[in-house]
Amino acid sequence: MVLIHRHDDATDDEGRWRAFVVAQGFGHLVAAGRDRSVPVVVPTQFLLDDDRVLLHLAKVNPMLDAIAENSTVVLSVAGDWAYIPGSWKQIADEDPRFGIPTTYYGAVQLTGEASVLDGPEAIAATLGAQVSDLEPDGDYVDPLEHGARLRTIRAVEIALTDVRAKFKYGGNVDQAHRDAVAEHLAQREGPGDAAALSHMRRS
Repeated sequence: MVLIHRHDDATDDEGRWRAFVVAQGFGHLVAAGRDRSVPVVVPTQFLLDDDRVLLHLAKVNPMLDAIAENSTVVLSVAGDWAYIPGSWKQIADEDPRFGIPTTYYGAVQLTGEASVLDGPEAIAATLGAQVSDLEPDGDYVDPLEHGARLRTIRAVEIALTDVRAKFKYGGNVDQAHRDAVAEHLAQREGPGDAAALSHMRRS
């Protein structure tokens, strides 16, 4: 379970965390199973559909056994991260050497009850929903046309029961310090800087 300080908590902002999860579209599915020394963790593409998550896995994926043992799972989604040097957080006459570096990021953990679907129609429907979401203008056959190949995969549907959302973008400091970091982000233009800057403006 992710630690969320009050100033980073966006759990109640459903529009924000849903937009973030949809934009990422990729996460880590975690299942504790039962009497396992370590949980099963699977990186996977997924589709958030209202209050459920849809995805598919290979029939031999150990995740399916873990779900059979214990259907409660967590889908962990993180992204939009940017490293913040300590010197960026010092302003005016503050000594930049004493700045404490950190990383800004967004993280959402979706907890739910997973069901494994093994009928060809259910598998094809899940595949179709995922592909349609990723390629809305794509030209492809009905997944049922893949026939025997559908036997090698399983569809997974997760009915959401809890959501925890964290957006760590300097919500614990005053506006002057936030503005200083934002200016540095805008100038650096690193891979995650634009997304972090956008989050800062919302926080």
